[in-house]
Amino acid sequence: MTTALRHTWYMTKRQMRMLFRQPVWIAITLVQPIIWILLYGQAYKNITRLGGFGTTEYLTYLTPGIVVMTALFSGGWNGFGVIEDINNGIMDRFLVTPASRSAIIFGRIMQLGIIAVIQSAILLGIGALSGADYSTVFGLIVLIFAGILLGAAFGGLSNALSVVVRKEETVIAAVNFIILPLTFLSTVFLPQDILPGWIKTVAKLNPVNWAVEAGRAAVFPGPDWGLIGTRVALLAALALVCSFLATRAFRAYQRSV
Repeated sequence: MTTALRHTWYMTKRQMRMLFRQPVWIAITLVQPIIWILLYGQAYKNITRLGGFGTTEYLTYLTPGIVVMTALFSGGWNGFGVIEDINNGIMDRFLVTPASRSAIIFGRIMQLGIIAVIQSAILLGIGALSGADYSTVFGLIVLIFAGILLGAAFGGLSNALSVVVRKEETVIAAVNFIILPLTFLSTVFLPQDILPGWIKTVAKLNPVNWAVEAGRAAVFPGPDWGLIGTRVALLAALALVCSFLATRAFRAYQRSV
């Protein structure tokens, strides 16, 4: 276990070095979420009059959803690095070293978590400057943690898919096919009370909605810790399952080379 953790740390440092060589990537990936916060926050600022938002300020409602959505998309694209390493022969070089095989996957997921913290802090700061109101700092930590768990889950799936198909086009199509519907079948933009009945049903089983509900409940006044704990536990279980699938898929890759 100690060896696996040490190797995971080494792999995480490798991923972070790659990120530091092009830090502008973080800014580029934040352009769309920032536009959504600023544009949607102003365009639909009066929508809270419909009720069910838990606040009169739409930015307060919207920003946690955008934070979770950003972590989700980061997780969805996390597998592209695996395809690049395979195509460049780097993955095969790792396989002839004593490196822990699980560390090769978990190093990427750890990098994803670090990126999620940075992106979330920026988005929450922009939201606050634009008028969003958060109840406690601890609630913000819970929100970011929920986003990280969601991103880790979909990062695991993305890595597993990338190892199996090894084609960027296929991964792009699959990621968009999965995460876009999950985003709009959740309460990222609208509360559950005003959603159509069938979307409410889907949202109950939607992990994106679990993260949004947990994060939003934590930053709103009077948090429901029972609901938050349940949603976080579900997300943690999902992240573990998806990480297991990623490591199993990687073993299948080992047998194929």
